[in-house]
Amino acid sequence: MNDSEKLLALSASYKDLKAEIHKVIIGQEDVVDQVLISMFSGGHCLLIGVPGLAKTLLVNTISSALGIGFNRIQFTPDLMPSDIVGSEILDESRNFKFIQGPLFTNMVLADEINRTPPKTQSALLEAMQERRVTAAGTSYVLPKPFFVLATQNPIEQEGTYPLPEAQLDRFMFNVWVDYPVYEDELTIVKATTTDSTITVNPVVSGAEILDYQSLIRRIPVADNVLEYAVKLVAKTRVNSPYVDELTKKYITWGAGPRASQYLVLGAKCHAALNGKFSPDIEDVKAVAAPILRHRLVRNYKAEADGFSMDKIIASLL
Repeated sequence: MNDSEKLLALSASYKDLKAEIHKVIIGQEDVVDQVLISMFSGGHCLLIGVPGLAKTLLVNTISSALGIGFNRIQFTPDLMPSDIVGSEILDESRNFKFIQGPLFTNMVLADEINRTPPKTQSALLEAMQERRVTAAGTSYVLPKPFFVLATQNPIEQEGTYPLPEAQLDRFMFNVWVDYPVYEDELTIVKATTTDSTITVNPVVSGAEILDYQSLIRRIPVADNVLEYAVKLVAKTRVNSPYVDELTKKYITWGAGPRASQYLVLGAKCHAALNGKFSPDIEDVKAVAAPILRHRLVRNYKAEADGFSMDKIIASLL
């Protein structure tokens, strides 16, 4: 099978995957699309929304539809790094033996990630970037594929800790999960107040995901699309020659090179999932908001003038 045929197979698998997910998840099209794009691009995803919007259910459903290893870690204030990574114990022969933590799987749900202190959050840094962990001076490679999907509640302040900037930057997408529209909420209430059960069938295997990730990296990109993506990120930096007037007024800190990389990868994946063989500028624009919104730091003037992060990004586009 050549790359063109594989791209068509990826597009077909994507449609089947969404059909399985939407057996359980009603609406939330953009959220589902963005999570799947991040996974097929080999990135991690941070889901932010108020309680009760099915963030955890979405991740559970996706794991069922993918047919890969899945572990959920409930982040709490007393969680320790060894509870995530694993630890060494003395076995019966009085030799040290490493017991793998829940991080050793294909998909990790970091539930309420901002409820644990920075020391424990930092245990994810190496895993998310290098796909390995270090314990007692020894490095252990994590299974492939490997994704971290984290959830966060934006309104609860008590007992929460802000995520370090270095960790935020390792998430490809920051996905805002909003309230469902009225019609979708009606369907949700009808479906969830009966005793019916829904079975989600695996559609894509771990080996296929790795193959698709490699395929997406091989997709060619025109120079003008690359330039657009890099210049868009440069517009967010105050000291850049391409700086936008809006940036000078409202942004304290701009996005780094990882944003440019993810814009191109995300555009490639967005194009492939929609049946295109190469991305264009519209594909970059389609993934710009979830990639940039957690990488820019607004100043007090932006808040005073009512400029949200998404409004600033829309203006930059």
